[in-house]
Amino acid sequence: MKKTALFDKHIETGAKMTEFSGWDMPLQYTRIMDEHMAVRNHAGIFDVSHMGDVAIKGKDASAFVDYILPTRASKLEDGKCVYTAFLDENGCIIDDTIIYRLSENEFFFVPNAGPTEQILEWIDEHKEGFEIEVENYSYKLSSIALQGPDSENILKEMGYHLPEAFTFYQVDIEFENPMTKNRKMIVSGTGYTGESGVEFILPNEYAGDLWDKLMGFMKKYNGLPCGLGARDTLRMEKGMLLSGHDFNRNRTPYECSISFIMDIDHDFVGKEKALESKDKSKLRFRGFIIDDRGIPREECRILSDGKDVGKITSGTLSPVLKKGIGLGFIDMKFMKAGTEVEIEIRGKKFNSKVSRPKMVP
Repeated sequence: MKKTALFDKHIETGAKMTEFSGWDMPLQYTRIMDEHMAVRNHAGIFDVSHMGDVAIKGKDASAFVDYILPTRASKLEDGKCVYTAFLDENGCIIDDTIIYRLSENEFFFVPNAGPTEQILEWIDEHKEGFEIEVENYSYKLSSIALQGPDSENILKEMGYHLPEAFTFYQVDIEFENPMTKNRKMIVSGTGYTGESGVEFILPNEYAGDLWDKLMGFMKKYNGLPCGLGARDTLRMEKGMLLSGHDFNRNRTPYECSISFIMDIDHDFVGKEKALESKDKSKLRFRGFIIDDRGIPREECRILSDGKDVGKITSGTLSPVLKKGIGLGFIDMKFMKAGTEVEIEIRGKKFNSKVSRPKMVP
């Protein structure tokens, strides 16, 4: 299994490790519930270095990213980033991502760990006719996420400010960034928890020093190091999609309730089929809150009057709501928030209510 540059730090801290997309990653350090609530109430840090890191450079970089993405990334200002997704020719999501505009001729994006190689192959298949270079930094860069309401206080003490949502900036540090010719580190106002915070992207050899510095601040603000377990429960409460579970090259942006990524005033791969799904497909991504004592899991059936109307793709116990919650796809007839349905868990039916994907405000 692959190991991040912070692997030894996790072992020293007593993390319980697990395999995730071929990486040996921390599942938890203490209790998942405690780590989850630390992020909601204070702060937490995550090693997310298993995520991919890819740069697209060259004269045609702007035109190419517009061609391969439904979002007009070329319209971004330098120093801005946005959430979007790669679509295949059928308009289905291969992977979702954050893309950063470093300059007119250089973009940087962060694919999920599992599909990184698939995305690189897909880009290679579609780059003919464009003067671009694609560089994979996935094994050279680390990423650490600082998340939670006390993130801003921690950043101020470190000498940084908290960016607005989906923006980033580059700060001077004492090493050469392999992504650019400047001596910079990316500090991105992004995350996967629904809380304020940032993600630091920097070369592997400096990740340990940053991790240690953040760990020192965690103690002051009652924060905790957090593993993949808390990352998953946090993102589910906020209705965030998980690649390979909530979609797996089988759902379009309209079905996944992320139609906001669709800038339909330009041509891009999968556009026609994706637009067709807006009217043809009757399924939409929604949240589900269990009224009874039950925890939904992937593949659980969603029922109305005993008939199948959808399926759960992710489920857990919400530490905030203290109820079972799920994410999944349901027939549009039943998608309105508050609609009563049943979810079948191990043969037993549990009363539930439909919610917007974001179940915790």
